[in-house]
Amino acid sequence: MGKMSVRDIDVRSKRVLVRVDFNVPLEGNRVAVATRIRASLPTIRYLIENGAKIILVSHLGRPNGKFDPRLKMDPIAKKLGEFLNMEIKKIGTCVGPEARAAAEQLSPGEILLLENVRFYIEEQDNDPVFARELADLAEIYVNDAFGTAHRSHASTVGVTRHLPAVAGLLLEKEISVMGGILEDPKHPAAAVVGGAKIADKLSVLKNFLNIVDFLALGGGIANTFLLAKGIDIGSSLVERDKVDVAMEVIEEADSNGVGFLLPEDVITAKKISAEAEINSVSVDEIPGDELVLDIGPKTAERYAAMLKEVKSCIWVGPMGVFERDAFAKGTKKVAEAVAGVETSIVGGGDTASAAEKAGVSDRITHISTGGSASLEFLGGGRLPGIECLKEKQSVF
Repeated sequence: MGKMSVRDIDVRSKRVLVRVDFNVPLEGNRVAVATRIRASLPTIRYLIENGAKIILVSHLGRPNGKFDPRLKMDPIAKKLGEFLNMEIKKIGTCVGPEARAAAEQLSPGEILLLENVRFYIEEQDNDPVFARELADLAEIYVNDAFGTAHRSHASTVGVTRHLPAVAGLLLEKEISVMGGILEDPKHPAAAVVGGAKIADKLSVLKNFLNIVDFLALGGGIANTFLLAKGIDIGSSLVERDKVDVAMEVIEEADSNGVGFLLPEDVITAKKISAEAEINSVSVDEIPGDELVLDIGPKTAERYAAMLKEVKSCIWVGPMGVFERDAFAKGTKKVAEAVAGVETSIVGGGDTASAAEKAGVSDRITHISTGGSASLEFLGGGRLPGIECLKEKQSVF
């Protein structure tokens, strides 16, 4: 059974509290990257067109319950106003008399943006009094912030105890697309997993072994698996305490009939630097004093060839230090191959950034707006911010 969405309820002339994810990079007093703001626009425009009185709440950065003038929401209000070509009413608080008055004065189609909700320690503590004060601003709650759905915070979970709570269009899409590929992927299906640590993606790896036909690894994660197979990985990032876990994953892949792909060649250097001498070597010939910083060209070609044969693919984690051009070729090759798959899902965070840097974002079926949230979801974990929303058969 699916969750109710904003399209399932009457929002006309109602005050609607929308949890959005406007946690975007800033450069001084301007928005540097507006991807997450753009992602929220379909829900906001839907509410405008249907005559709702819109109250937006988001976090920005990690102020940890303290006021930080560098993390005020003013630049966000300006950028959102530019996108919508309208005035965004912005106030310097989230709760209290000023917030209540501003919410009550809204006319249908108008937007009020509250201050950074993480200026309040009560937000992260899911304080019931603070949650009630937030809820008192509105008559309906919409969660459109997939990136925070794994958090039991006041603005993601607490408010749902006091208001009818439904999904926004972005959250609905995240649940539908990623849930669909987990439950019924088109076969053959593949997963490409990279990034630094097994610990961050162990649940994802194990869940994928029950879903896909091929699993390809890169990044620091692959180093630990290579070590588990007795390969000396030099001075590279590795989780020596996870070698046993890596062997368990390898054995489970074999028993499940999953094609398990590890790098056969890698790019190495003594340090992460533009001036460093770069080598392309077989995994059996990694210099003891060098770091593995990318998959090699043979491995990249092998992964790309595998992806040409599949109908659906999930990609989470870059293949190396993609932020540096010298170590980004493997990630770029994989990104281009993923973009050619019929149904392609890209996890948020670094993977989304890698897809954007590779210039393939517009050819990916779905790029998640959640980093940790997408990993939790793809790993089969519970997301409190989704679980608390109304089910389709619910009646308000």
